[in-house]
Amino acid sequence: MRVFITGASGFVGSAVVAELLRAGHRVLGLARSDGAAQSISSAGADVQRGSLDDLDSLRDAAAASDAVIHTAFIHDFANFAASAEADKRAIETLGAALEGSGRPLIVTAGTSVHITRGGGVATESDMPDPGFPRVSEQTAQPFCERGVRVSVMRLPPSVHGAGDHAFIPRLIGIAREKGVSAYVGDGRNRWASVHRLDAAVLYRLAIESEAAGTILHAVGDEGVPMREIATVIGRRLNVPVTSVEPHEAAEHFGFLGLFAGADLAASGAITSERFGWKPVHPGLLADLDSNAYFPVSDAHREVPA
Repeated sequence: MRVFITGASGFVGSAVVAELLRAGHRVLGLARSDGAAQSISSAGADVQRGSLDDLDSLRDAAAASDAVIHTAFIHDFANFAASAEADKRAIETLGAALEGSGRPLIVTAGTSVHITRGGGVATESDMPDPGFPRVSEQTAQPFCERGVRVSVMRLPPSVHGAGDHAFIPRLIGIAREKGVSAYVGDGRNRWASVHRLDAAVLYRLAIESEAAGTILHAVGDEGVPMREIATVIGRRLNVPVTSVEPHEAAEHFGFLGLFAGADLAASGAITSERFGWKPVHPGLLADLDSNAYFPVSDAHREVPA
């Protein structure tokens, strides 16, 4: 298949590009900059210049492709509503371009659909929080009734691996800055996670499947306690590991305060059984306790694993 991928030069998208190319698919990657275009081209994919705001570019690329995978999102937490609106317009454009064709559209969302529900383990049958500004899957799902083979790929709070620049590196940066590696309360709240290379395989399986209207959970670790994450970070940086009270979380962690104390466990059991998908790469704690996150040049590289 010829697959159009948004976010093709990103942390997740670049892994999906490599996985699809290995499987013999042709890939067209969206690039908003010369650097992104070079990265996509070097990987062996074709380049579509444009951005999420360039709706004509999105429409043309989707219409000329056999499948579309949407991994891009503008992670501007200071203006999250605008990022969510740009995502919504992009999905509407991609869906409309595929309307009536029966071709696959994979839209990326998150497993943390029950962040305001007081914890528990999120499953594929959970519905997204209607109060959350990002409406990726709610925007995509109606296209199932308009002849598009829609699937939603929910990613957990931590998608990890070499090159990660999301939540876990931010936790490491905060620990370096403040001289302590912290968790909230007793630290028993959990984060689900997946290795980026395992997630990439699931994206491929999703476009190769005949399923429509499917919710997939790309979950490797169902729930890693935040205290264990903080412990590894503290040991690798040789800084104390400590608790902060819930009312102190926002001050200590900044925008991560909401997530640092939340219980964001998720299951991928239904997805694994349906698609025969089994993660094979290291889990979050093993990956965190490695040079992928703490390079040998780190001042505390002598701390034993």
